[in-house]
Amino acid sequence: MALISEMTGQAGAIPPARAAASVIANTRMLAIDALRGFVMLLMLIDHVRETFLLHRQVTDPIDALSVTPDLYFTRMLSEICAPVFILLTGLSAYLYSQKHTLKETSVFLLKRGVFLVLLEITFVCFAWSAEFPPKTLWLQVIWCIGICMIVLAGLLHFKRSWLIVLGVAIVAGHNLLDGVVVGPESPFFVPWSILHQRVFIDITDFTRARTTYPVLPWIGVILLGWAIGPWFGKDVDPAVRISRLLKVGFGLLVAFVFIRYLNVYGEKPWVQTGDSLRTFMSFMSAKKYPPSLMFLMPTIGLGLLLLALFEKMQNRWSIAILAIYGGAPMFFYLLHLYVLKAMYLIALAIWGANQGAYYGFDGLPGVWLLSVLLGVILFFPTCWYANLKQRRRDIAWLKYL
Repeated sequence: MALISEMTGQAGAIPPARAAASVIANTRMLAIDALRGFVMLLMLIDHVRETFLLHRQVTDPIDALSVTPDLYFTRMLSEICAPVFILLTGLSAYLYSQKHTLKETSVFLLKRGVFLVLLEITFVCFAWSAEFPPKTLWLQVIWCIGICMIVLAGLLHFKRSWLIVLGVAIVAGHNLLDGVVVGPESPFFVPWSILHQRVFIDITDFTRARTTYPVLPWIGVILLGWAIGPWFGKDVDPAVRISRLLKVGFGLLVAFVFIRYLNVYGEKPWVQTGDSLRTFMSFMSAKKYPPSLMFLMPTIGLGLLLLALFEKMQNRWSIAILAIYGGAPMFFYLLHLYVLKAMYLIALAIWGANQGAYYGFDGLPGVWLLSVLLGVILFFPTCWYANLKQRRRDIAWLKYL
């Protein structure tokens, strides 16, 4: 998500008055930024839920057999976010490489990957916990994207065909490793936990880390993002690109339905509950940490379909607006986290805990209303920053947000 628009030189950094006139100049890049902006708004809904619905904590918000349908489908909306973020990271890295040497691209990815890892364990962790020093380092999506960029920095020197094979093999085959569990007594505990095991890792007597996003499957996703890069070459007819996106996107959805129906691989079995809605929820439920094959196939497939749709809708003002959100992704990400934390702490100080130990909304309507309000309010500083990045390319540090 972060630093992606810098790689592609996106046109998202455009003030509203000029958006319709100038952002459409490059439809490939507009569609990429618009898709990123769209999923960031879905992410906002989920983070509002996590902030103001703490009293409705559940072990798994998409547990089809226990979670209420309203919470299940609200959470389900955000399932597309991480796969799209990381797929677009690989795609954008490829587009960056078309204007730079592979060595320059590799160095670029390495530096930014390290930056994202450090950002996660500092500013992002503090935004979630408001603790310093933190008791737990939550290694989440920004950390994951950073690690994936570092890995891609080394692998991009191999042939694209090899990267396609490796990406498919990881995404399709990593569930074969689900039974491999490594304990703290093993010297492989930390590396295996970072790769494929969601656990706590003790760092000091005071601090521990949580591998929320085991990175191995996501490495496969970033490689597939790199692999579709040639579809977005300047010499590729948009109709051909859209056709490819639609074919692969629909193909992934059909394959998901077929494999999921067989109930033999890639996810815990779904069950016939006797209730059509609950049965559908069970069928669609998929493990995200780490993401199973049944999680990645429909989310990546839907992402590709949306990418095709947004390119076809290039002349719509709504696409230009979404592209502005996607033009300053890290700025928006950090801003919304700190705004949410500040709002929660202020509300708690003024009104006190009204939901057990927490301050929160009575239900999801409040979550949706606040999400819409924040989406509108945060548009203006995001637009300002995106425009600033375009105007002040001489300020090197601006590109890091």
